[in-house]
Formats: sequence, structure tokens, C-alpha cells
Amino acid sequence: MAMQPSTPRKKQHVEKVITVPGNLKRGCDDFNEGRFFESHEHFEEIWQYERGPVRDLYKGLIQIAAGFVHLSRGNRHGSERLLRTALGYLAPYRERGALGFDVEAIATAAEDVYRRIAVAGQDNVRSIDLSRRPVFAFDEGRLAAEARRWRAWGFDEQGIAEPQTIVIAE
Repeated sequence: MAMQPSTPRKKQHVEKVITVPGNLKRGCDDFNEGRFFESHEHFEEIWQYERGPVRDLYKGLIQIAAGFVHLSRGNRHGSERLLRTALGYLAPYRERGALGFDVEAIATAAEDVYRRIAVAGQDNVRSIDLSRRPVFAFDEGRLAAEARRWRAWGFDEQGIAEPQTIVIAE
């Protein structure tokens, strides 16, 4: 009996309620635990709705996480490209940080990984120690003031996080 080719499952759009601090925390925790794809997804859920000046901060974090997805799969070119562009997105936030993130520390650690990828070359990219990576963390105590400073999506005028209903594809 011949097997029938499976039909790709159609993605459905579903509503999901999130808070920016919740997604930031999950994104950081997942990245720090080596769940790079999941980290990227949590940051992307915020990024897709943010229209203000911190949109590029999220994009930089997303691209670092995606760079580590590629690195964990041995894709030197993809990881280098994403880390390089991530550093460009993070550059405006390095000096003063943003949303409680020490962007300088994250960017410096990402630069170190970028250099190690270049030295390793394609044949040795899988030998790179993934535990030597940026630490994603933000100061939750500074988040309200930072949300006001950046007029970030998902917060009221006082910087208090508000639940947001978003639409995702599943």
C-alpha cells in the first residue's frame, strides 16, 4: 500500500493575549537556556506591533537569537550575517541602553561570537562553544520609566504594562 503524500497543514490565525514584560522575560529566559528559536518568537510578537523608536532594539535581539539558531545548525554564513545586522540595529542603544537592557554588554558579547565564527571558518563552526554567548536580561525595576522614555507599545502613559491582544499564525 503506497503512502499518500501529506498535505501541509494550513496555518490558522489565532488571538493571543500578551504583555511586553512577559514576552521580554520569556524571550530572555529562552535565549539564556539555549532555546534560540523560541526566544526569537517571543521578541517578534512585540516587534511586529511596535512602531516607535525601540522597534530596532527588538529587531536586534531577534536577529541575535536567529543568528544562534543558525549557529546551532552549523550555518556559518547565516549566523555571521544575522549577528552583523543585529549589531547595526543595536548600535543606537549601546551607550544608554533601552527598556532596562544593558545593550552594550549584549552587543560586546555578540561581537565576540561574531569574531569566533570568523576564526572558526565553515569547517569548524560547529565547534563554537554556544554557552559563550550574550546574556539576555533587563532590569524590570527600570521598565516603567524606560517604557515612558521610549513611548513603547504595550504600556500606558505611566509606563504600566497593559495586556495586548495580538494575532499569530499557528
